This record gives sequence, C-alpha cells and structure tokens, in this order.
Amino acid sequence: MSTNISRRGLAVTAMTFAVAMTFIDQTIVSVAAPSIQADLGLTSSGLQWGVNAYLLAMAALFAFGGRLADTIGRRRMVTIGVVVFTAASAMCGFTPAGSLAEPWLIAFRALQGAGGALLYPAALAIVVSAYDARHRGRALATFFGIAGALTAVGPALGGFLAAWTWRSIFWINIPVAVIALVLIALAKTEDDPRPARLDVPGLALITSGSGLAVFGLQQSAGWGWTSPLTIGAIAIAVALLAAFVLVELRTAEPLMDLKIFRDRSFRVDNIILFAASIVFVPVFFFASEYGQIALGQTPATASLTLLYFFAGFAVAAQFGGRMLDRIGARRPVVLGAVLAAVGLHLWATHVTSLSIGQQVMFIVLSGAGMGLLLGQANTDALNHSPSSAYGQATGITQTVRNLGAGLGLAALGTVMVAQFRSHLTTSLIGHGAAAAPAHRLAAGIAELKSGSGQAIRTIPQFVQLDFARATGSVLTAMSWVLVAAAVAAFLGLPRRSSRNAAAVGAQQAEVGGDRDGLQLGVRTELAEQVLDVVAHGVDADAQGGGDLLIGVAGADQLQDFRFAGRQVGSERTRPAGEQRADHVRRDRGVAAQHGGDRSQHLVDVLALGDEAVAARVHCFEQHGTFVGGGQHQHPGRG
Repeated sequence: MSTNISRRGLAVTAMTFAVAMTFIDQTIVSVAAPSIQADLGLTSSGLQWGVNAYLLAMAALFAFGGRLADTIGRRRMVTIGVVVFTAASAMCGFTPAGSLAEPWLIAFRALQGAGGALLYPAALAIVVSAYDARHRGRALATFFGIAGALTAVGPALGGFLAAWTWRSIFWINIPVAVIALVLIALAKTEDDPRPARLDVPGLALITSGSGLAVFGLQQSAGWGWTSPLTIGAIAIAVALLAAFVLVELRTAEPLMDLKIFRDRSFRVDNIILFAASIVFVPVFFFASEYGQIALGQTPATASLTLLYFFAGFAVAAQFGGRMLDRIGARRPVVLGAVLAAVGLHLWATHVTSLSIGQQVMFIVLSGAGMGLLLGQANTDALNHSPSSAYGQATGITQTVRNLGAGLGLAALGTVMVAQFRSHLTTSLIGHGAAAAPAHRLAAGIAELKSGSGQAIRTIPQFVQLDFARATGSVLTAMSWVLVAAAVAAFLGLPRRSSRNAAAVGAQQAEVGGDRDGLQLGVRTELAEQVLDVVAHGVDADAQGGGDLLIGVAGADQLQDFRFAGRQVGSERTRPAGEQRADHVRRDRGVAAQHGGDRSQHLVDVLALGDEAVAARVHCFEQHGTFVGGGQHQHPGRG
C-alpha cells in the first residue's frame, strides 16, 4: 500500500513539474515584452504575435492532444510534449537579432504552445487515473492549486529574470524539464493506449475553428468589434465548429466523442469552466495594469499583487478538494462562485482608494472563491467521463477554458477602454478642455499600452483615478459573470454527486465500520452505472467501450470489477441488449475470476429492455435483489 501511495505521489509531482512550464509561460513573457522588443527591434504587431502565438497554438491543439493521450499513451505523450516544449523554449531564447527575429520568435512560440497542448491533457489524465473517487478531489486540488500559483507567479518571476536577461525567461524551462523527465521515468505510470484511426476531418475543423475563434477575439481590440474582419473571423470560427459537431456525430472513430455531453453534470461543469475562465486569466492582466498605471508601480512590483490572490486560491482549493470528495461538486462550486463574486465586487468599490492595503482583504477573498470553484468544476467534469477517455475529456475542458479566457480578455478589454475613455473625457472637460479635443485626447490615451518596464510616476492623479474607475467597472463585470456561474451550478449540478456515492460509503465503512452506509453507496453507484449503460450502450465508445464499475461490498471491503465493453462492427445489426450481454461475457474472464454469481446480475440486466431494467434497478435498491434473474441477494446481506 505504501509503495502505491508513494508512486502516486511521485506521479503527481512529475506531472506538476511537466505542466509547470506551460502555466508559467502563459504570463511570464508579457512582463519581459518591452525588453524583447527593444533588444530585437520587433514591430508592435510582431511583439504581439510573439506573445499570442503561444496561446493560439495551445487553444487550437488541446483537443488533438487529449485524443492522442488516449490513443498513443499518456506517459508517452507527456514525454513528447515536454521535449517539444523545452526544445522550442531553448530556441526562443536563442532568437537572433535582425530580420529573422520576428518570424523566428513567432514560430517557436507557436511550437511551444503545440508542445503544451500535447503534454497537458496527458499529464492531467495520469493524475486523474492515479486516484479513485475518494481521494481524487484532494489530489487534483493540489495539482490545480500549484497550477494557479504558477500562473500568478509568472509575472513576478518574469520581472526578476528579465532584470538579468530576457532570454532567461525561456531558458528557465530547461532545468524544470530535466527534473520532470527524471520524475516521469521514476514514477513508471501505466500506459494504456487504445489505438484508433486519426480523424483528419475532425482535426482540421476543431483546430481551425478554435484557432480562428481565439484569433478573432485577440484581434478585436485592434480591429474593433464592429469591424468586418472581427465579425468575419468569429462567424467563420462558429461555422467551422458547427461543422465539427456534425462531422463528429457521424464518424465511427471521432476525434472527440460528443456523446460525453449527454451527461448533464459534464455539460454544466464545462459551462461553469467557461464562465470562470472569463475571469481567471483576465484578472491577472487587469490587476497588473492597475498596479502600473493607477498605483505607479513597476511591472515586477505590480505582479506581486497577484500573490495575494493566490494566497486565497491555494488555501481554499484544498478545502474545496476535500468537500468534493465528501459531498460532491455542487456546494464548493456554488460557494466559490458566490465568494469570488462578492470579493470582486468589494474589490471594485475600493480600487479608487489607490491604496493596495485597503484592497488586500478583497483580493484574497476573490482568490479563495476561485480556488473553491475552478479545480472542483474541472475535477467533477473528469469524474463524469469514461476512464478510457480522460485525455479526451481534458482536451475538451481545456479548449473550453481557453475560449473563455480569450473571450474574457477581448470583451473586458473593450469595457476597460470604453470606461477609461468616458471617465477621462469627463475629467478633461472638468479641467477646462473643450469637448472635441477632450474626446480625441481621451481616446488616444485610452488606447495606449503600458509596459515601459519602469514605474509610471508622471501620470496626473485624475488620470490614475479614471483608470481605477475603469478597472472597477471590469471587476464588477467579472462579479456578474460569476453570479451567472453560481446560478448555473446551483440549478445544474446534483445536490450530491452520485459518482462519488460508492466512494463515500466506502469511507464511512473504513472509518466507522458502517456496513450499511457502504452498501447504500454501492447500491446507488450500481443503479446509476447500469442505467448509464442501458441509456448509452456499452458499445457506445468506439475505442474500448464505456467502463462499467461495480462496487461489490463484502463483509469488510469494496471490490472493483471493470467490464470493458468491446465494439465489433459486424455486430451492429444484432439487438443491442444481446450485444451487451455478449460483450460482458467475453471480457477477459474477469467476471469468472471474481465469482459468476454476482456478475450474472450484470449480464442479466444488460440483456433486458429499458423498462425491465428500471424495474430491476428499483427492486435492487429497495430489497437488494434482482427479480427474474434468480434470487440473488445483495452482496454483503447474506
């Protein structure tokens, strides 16, 4: 047991180091951007593409990376992703000056993003599969807590490294990658590849659709929301994504099995993740800008404000993980969304004080709410996906999160510019400027970017106050987004996650000797799993089928039986119930090894029609017996 625990801990540590680089690089480069531009002589658009190419490539390829993790092997994909990411990082650090600088930096930043898209879904899938439902929330809370910390630490680390040389912000990934590769080798995580054909049409559609959507959102600040270019890019992206859905529903071996969205909790969790991502990544950007312009701080000092946010995030994430393990996702997600909304609203009302000391409490509260919310919604989504498709499910959730972050930066950036221009115009007129010149001057100032790398100390106080008011409007908008997320979680997520019911019962039995609690959890889990198989079919998953996990409670233990249904193309013409029964009977003799009497319940149930199944499940929950399949008592009652 201790060996398994230490190996799981080693696997989590290895995956944390592997993904550390991807999170740091989301924010670290923006701080060093002025130094990069000055040293290499980049144009403003070239610099912007150097920053955005990374996020664009990741957003476009996450779904592909998740699929490869399931079909080629998770450990293999993590290793490949780390190598690709690190090699691209090193090449970014060696960017030459001159005419080659711009295309060189953009190309290798894009390759960095591709490496991150390959490694992250596989790494998260390894962490998920290493823990059962009883401990998964706590483990992933640690994983996501560290990931959130690295996102927040990125700007501060970037400022420190850039003081030496901007190239070091890329080279720092090399020792991290070496540690990650060593730990991956030591962890010896299991690889369970499920080979499948590559869905080329699906890949082309999801890559181009996601990439174009993020591109259109990124460019909206410069083009304007009413520009034909912005509207055209987003409209084409929507059309490509709609075509992707139609193609995937008709493909035998799809890149993304959209049947996973039949699960209500999975759908709702992704809606929540989309809303939360509108806030989570943009808040770092706007808080840093506020510190530089409204408070006159250097970029490095302004980024330290984010550590207050992380302090609340990290602590609350651990409590959220424990709540998820005990009572499911609904309570921590709703509570987190409400706390974050309240914290952001109160933060918005105090930004005009121009004193960070008066805001710290609300920054911490906002971070705590996001810590309760983000990791638990992500973990719950993975808990509602088949174990054979953890990589694919991670690809879906990360694609959703990237689209949410892209929308948040674009839409909230527009709010920021509009509000800053409006407040500044009013102030300029109040200081004696004529209306027309005031409008022109305010528009010009509002479009300027900070980032000289030095503290901005020459800005008049009324301009700082106007920027603070605009920041308050953005934080208020963020709070309303999280109110919507709280409503979605309250209405859409179950009061108690039935997926964790067996695990909770097992915990009760282990801690308090409560056999009845264990049996209740097992019965609930069995009833739900059987209904899932009847509703979707064991052969619904083209690559190895849906996993049916049945907890069989003996006198003092919970045994797990895994029945992997296999799809045989020639059998599609046979009755579904007959196919399902045969699939279970053929499964590697697992049922026979653990006692045919109990497993016969499953064979009998799967061969029935929907109404008979419902009747049997009801009888099983009430009396512990399947009527009509032999008088088999519930395990542990006899």
